[in-house]
Amino acid sequence: LSRSLPELDKENRIAVIPIKGMIVSGNGGGFFAQEGVNSADVDSFIEAANKDENIKGIILNINSGGGAVVPSKEIVDVVKKVDKPVVALIRDVGASGAYWVASASDYIIADPLSITGSVGVAAGYLEFSDLLDQYGVKYQRLKGGMYKDVGTPYANLTDVERDLLQSKISKIHQYFLEDVSKNRGKDLSKYATGLFYLGTEAIEIGMIDGLGGKEEAINKTIELANITEYELVFYKREVSFFD
Repeated sequence: LSRSLPELDKENRIAVIPIKGMIVSGNGGGFFAQEGVNSADVDSFIEAANKDENIKGIILNINSGGGAVVPSKEIVDVVKKVDKPVVALIRDVGASGAYWVASASDYIIADPLSITGSVGVAAGYLEFSDLLDQYGVKYQRLKGGMYKDVGTPYANLTDVERDLLQSKISKIHQYFLEDVSKNRGKDLSKYATGLFYLGTEAIEIGMIDGLGGKEEAINKTIELANITEYELVFYKREVSFFD
């Protein structure tokens, strides 16, 4: 932990927890993986802050376009269990899975020009079947189970396979939409097209609660926690040799 202010009142602290970059699980996929936020780290930070009696409120400092579905949901589930005020601050971007996390907080503040929302699910892959045919390379299917190789880049999807994958994506999208709507106390189905909204647009349609930045987020947390003096405590993962 690092503290941004001198100790004014050890019993009145506000935890600032970053959610920066793509939301991933584990270590993000290996030594050369893209920088992202590990859901396990965020979960442990939130749980630690919730257990600390000196922490009176939590600010989720978000700058993320989302990420994997399950890691995003894991953070959402942990945020919902917090029994003290949680304010989400969306800086540049708080979209898709990151917006899902923000929706689980008690109050969302976003910069007027930030990118928010994007309630949608996407999946895709590169297909090489035509390229292989051009060079006379054939893909032979040997499998146990009719759909075992659905999504392989070496063969065209059949209509049945495409419908099957689309149905699963649609189910994930519906779950995402229903949970975000429940968290916000508002039916957001009209805005669940995957389109993103600027902060100034998001507040008009009820996707966020206020416009501003760090100062506004701190003031709202102070208000919800019913405290006056405070100390900010920043949670971050220790940098390892490999980092």
